[in-house]
Amino acid sequence: MAIGKFITLEGIDGCGKTTQIELLQQYLRERGFTVETTREPGGTVLAEAIRCLLLEPRYGPVEARAEVFLYAAARAQHVAERIQPALQAGKLVLCDRYVDSSIAYQGYGRGLGAELVRQVNDLATGGLRPDLTLVLDVAVEVGLKRRRSHTAADRLEQEDLDFYRRVRQGYRELASQEPERVYLIDASRPPQAVWAQIKKTVDTLTWLIKG
Repeated sequence: MAIGKFITLEGIDGCGKTTQIELLQQYLRERGFTVETTREPGGTVLAEAIRCLLLEPRYGPVEARAEVFLYAAARAQHVAERIQPALQAGKLVLCDRYVDSSIAYQGYGRGLGAELVRQVNDLATGGLRPDLTLVLDVAVEVGLKRRRSHTAADRLEQEDLDFYRRVRQGYRELASQEPERVYLIDASRPPQAVWAQIKKTVDTLTWLIKG
């Protein structure tokens, strides 16, 4: 059985990932793929418990290195229990956030450096990397306004604008460094316009042509 493919969606809070991952999941299923959709931190019982520790404001403040290790622990379980088995079964895995989130948020946002975060996560994931990453890029002020208008702010969403500007810059640098994998999507537009750009990007990838 052929090994499946791994697609991740990334971006700052409020960029619209939830809407777009649902549209992408539906589109890929219509094209004949068996799709497994999941999220980080989360996706397993253990990882969801760690998610609560990471995002609930009452558990803060969290030391930056502790934050890295907590995300990595959740990710290690997620990869072992959920992502790798799905890939081995030939499924197409869609994940809302993955290692690039840690690089952007802890490497750039917290100032720990991208290389340290990569090393920790290479150990946690066994070096598993996505085949495609779509970064929904939007101005910090726009993203946070969208997010905070819908739900109460979690611990990370309470960070200041400068933190989120560093995170956004981290994502943009990742796209510049790995253009064959990481695609920037203009998420400042209405959802259907964002989806049109995602669909256009996906349709150019030969390995996503269902034989």
